[in-house]
Amino acid sequence: MTTYPRLLADVGGTNVRFALQTAPAAIGPVTALKVADYPSLEAAMRQYLSQLSGPQPRHAAIGLANPVTGDRVKLTNHAWAFSIEAVRQALGLETLLALNDFTALALALPYLQPGELAPVRAGTPAADTPLALIGPGTGLGVSGLIPGRHGAGPVALAGEGGHVELMPATDDEWIAWHAAHREHGRVSAERLLSGMGLSHTHAALAAETGTPVRVPLTAAEVTEGALQRGDALCQRALAVFCGLLGSVAADVTLILGARGGVYIGGGIVPRFVEALAASSFNARFVDKGRMRAFLEPVPVQVITARFPALPGLAHALAEAVDRR
Repeated sequence: MTTYPRLLADVGGTNVRFALQTAPAAIGPVTALKVADYPSLEAAMRQYLSQLSGPQPRHAAIGLANPVTGDRVKLTNHAWAFSIEAVRQALGLETLLALNDFTALALALPYLQPGELAPVRAGTPAADTPLALIGPGTGLGVSGLIPGRHGAGPVALAGEGGHVELMPATDDEWIAWHAAHREHGRVSAERLLSGMGLSHTHAALAAETGTPVRVPLTAAEVTEGALQRGDALCQRALAVFCGLLGSVAADVTLILGARGGVYIGGGIVPRFVEALAASSFNARFVDKGRMRAFLEPVPVQVITARFPALPGLAHALAEAVDRR
């Protein structure tokens, strides 16, 4: 008996994206719903499922933008909180697999095609070595893909690397860091390397220079100001973002020994790949003292696929369902 269709859901801080997998290599159109429009994940799933014709899925996998350490889940950047088992029962599913969204994206890395990647830094990937994944979006996702041994498949890491400490290097980075420290205390990488971080950096620089800003700019407005309007303050904010991203991406690479390459995901960077390549990103990536020689050959690419995590979710769900 077929176990298809299967439901795939990628839950971010802003949107939840649904798709049906109808065969091992067939993922259908994606439907995006605003997280803020629904009181719960279950309500959003019911809305999507109510629009389907044909058989209802009995197996589902969801990627979540926060840790998944047990049955209870609370989104880091939104109010949704739920029991995985309770949602499974409420929706009549046989399987409801939940994993961190960047764990799912890490599992999808082998399935990405050349047209779904944009090079930022040339290099020579080392075979059978880990891959690093970092992605600024609503938050800062971090993961990695570790090669399996003795014929086993690769293992995707489920961590919260976006919440490590951040070390500024330039005057503008310190201005942004100090402003975040005054407001929040501890400053994690996510505080500045995210949509909210780009907005925060612009506001901090505006305050430091005495530039009046009536309403804080969104991340999209900062990047538009930097790249389309040539706004000096927006350009400085974007430079802070790119420099810090290079430094943190290198840190992740060193921690994982990711000589196979670095992949940048998330919803922010694909909007300005060329600007990132022309920024201080590459210089900061290798500026790690004695580790420069280790980092020099490591290539860096930006994931430009629209819904790259879905194949990873499908892979994880296949392992859960098909091995029974």
